[in-house]
Amino acid sequence: MILDTNALSAWAEGRVSVEAPLRAADRLVVPSVVLGEYYFGIRQSRQRVRYREWLARYLPLTEIAAVTAATADAYAEIRLELKRLGTPIPPNDAWIAALARQHGLSILSNDRHFDVVSGVRRIDF
Repeated sequence: MILDTNALSAWAEGRVSVEAPLRAADRLVVPSVVLGEYYFGIRQSRQRVRYREWLARYLPLTEIAAVTAATADAYAEIRLELKRLGTPIPPNDAWIAALARQHGLSILSNDRHFDVVSGVRRIDF
């Protein structure tokens, strides 16, 4: 299962709603795009030290998914499909969806716009 930024944040916050999906997942995958968004959030937070410590403890339990040429191809296809449907999504979320489609993984997210991406299943929390 791929973690969207809001899912990673919810995990760091100890939100009960993400516990069951996290425990049920065979794999926890953090896209490099999500990690970048999370680092950006940490740098703006008053609780930088706490979030850095949390990340140092829990990030090793995940796999980091890097963008590859195959991901870029899936990204372009998704962006074109959504443009034709008139339902664009934020560019970083298109990258996350591309990684999910490429690896055949669901996305843990409370962003409903992932629901318009064919071949991608979103798990709500």
